[in-house]
Amino acid sequence: MAQFKAIAAVSKNGVIGKQGDLPWRIPGELKWFKKITMGHIIVMGRKTWDSLPGALPGRENWILSRSNLSSNSCHVFNSFDQIEKEAGDRTIFIIGGGEIYSSFISKCEELYITEVLQFIDGGDVFFPPFKNKFECVEYLEENEQFNLGRWVRKKKKN
Repeated sequence: MAQFKAIAAVSKNGVIGKQGDLPWRIPGELKWFKKITMGHIIVMGRKTWDSLPGALPGRENWILSRSNLSSNSCHVFNSFDQIEKEAGDRTIFIIGGGEIYSSFISKCEELYITEVLQFIDGGDVFFPPFKNKFECVEYLEENEQFNLGRWVRKKKKN
């Protein structure tokens, strides 16, 4: 069975996107994104795919889309069930956007959340609430621009 994780950079006010792009450029955060997702399947929605310069190297780029999208550089699926079946027992990282995170965070056992230490005005895409169901178990990096935490799903109490 596939292992689902999500990775996102989130502003202090929950913004993950603005006008079809990231509202910041933080090279150190992008290095972590690459390191954590390298060698795995990354699943994104069409809008996230459109925001990229192309397929991200070293990872299987999978797109979940209701439209008739086709690409030579990635796999396109129109249902999450298809993704689950195709993934087998591999690790899948959900990488955005907002609708994809909201729909599939319930499948994730682990989140890598970069808290970008900024408030973003005019953001139009937000990360779903997660802190009531996940707990931060470690910080991979803390600096003046961001804090990167690894969050795991809280165990259900009997």
